[in-house]
Amino acid sequence: MTARILIIEDEFLVALDMQVGLEDAGYEVIGVGDDWKSAMRLAERAPTIALVDINLCDGATGPSIGAWLGKEIGCTVIFVTANPRQIDVPIPGALGVMIKPADSRQVVEAVDFALAARDGGPTPTPPAGLTLLSH
Repeated sequence: MTARILIIEDEFLVALDMQVGLEDAGYEVIGVGDDWKSAMRLAERAPTIALVDINLCDGATGPSIGAWLGKEIGCTVIFVTANPRQIDVPIPGALGVMIKPADSRQVVEAVDFALAARDGGPTPTPPAGLTLLSH
């Protein structure tokens, strides 16, 4: 079974670039949302990995969305943001932070890494551009 990827990003072109890159790499993107409400609706599709921006169209709700997805849905969260300092507390299910702009290759490598970490086996070195969060 392929990983099911959820993208929560309010910048259309950024979200589209991530979606196309992931689909080209063989991943299933189950949806793209831009706020808390759309994240909750799309989470019903059981994502494996969520790529979540911090500052969305309804404010700085990304950390709350990520915590909810990690705790309630059980998916692994990678934050994708231009301001990683906004993640200042441990967030359940959050693996790391990618700094925008991130090209589609970096996004795919981060998802590959997240899946390896999620499987519980030995994980490779984190890819360039992904900073792991300490829990």
